[in-house]
Amino acid sequence: MRYNKEGYIKLLSKTFKNENEVLEEIINLKAILALPKGTEVFVSDVHGEYEPFIHVLNNGAGRVRSKIDLAFGDTLPQTEKNKLATLIAYPEEKMKQIKENNEDTREWYKDSISKLVEICRRAGGKYTRSKVRKALPNFKYIIDELLHVPEEVDNKEEYYNSIIWSIIDLGISEEFIICLSEAIKQMSIDHLHIVGDIYDRGMHPDYIIQKLMKFHSVDIQWGNHDILWMGAAIRK
Repeated sequence: MRYNKEGYIKLLSKTFKNENEVLEEIINLKAILALPKGTEVFVSDVHGEYEPFIHVLNNGAGRVRSKIDLAFGDTLPQTEKNKLATLIAYPEEKMKQIKENNEDTREWYKDSISKLVEICRRAGGKYTRSKVRKALPNFKYIIDELLHVPEEVDNKEEYYNSIIWSIIDLGISEEFIICLSEAIKQMSIDHLHIVGDIYDRGMHPDYIIQKLMKFHSVDIQWGNHDILWMGAAIRK
């Protein structure tokens, strides 16, 4: 095959303004290839069972717990790890429970945000800084700053705590915790493969489809039960 240098240059010019931008992208792509591969999860035979399916996504098919173990090792008891796993999976329900129990919410927010930031740092270890930022639904630059507080800063702890206390004082702790939890779950499953049979038996295949339509990276292989439902819909 004849090498068409001019043709390649024209194609590159549609995306990149100059040679430096091309070189920057080459460096970036080569660096990405050196990163560990993200976790891919395969799920089959969902059969309309929305609650079990959502539970699989909420715990990252078990990957969330592994990130908690990676972040804290033996420094946290299993009961505390279980609480963190529940918080990440169901943040709104867990925070409602905390308030109903009349716990010291300010200290709980402070402790929880600190721990979630560390777990988020571990969950994002396989990805570029840019991809981690894209996984954040809100508070992108605040979380990015917390994730990358430089070790050499002498007053790192004071700086770090100042950010977290500002979040609490401004009354956005719950939104912030939900944001961190969603980011951890997203980064725990880099890509989701649905291998057949979303429909049949269970009550809410429609809820599952709606969830999949919003999922960040997914592919679907239709199963025989799905084909039957499609055929029935067409026949109508």
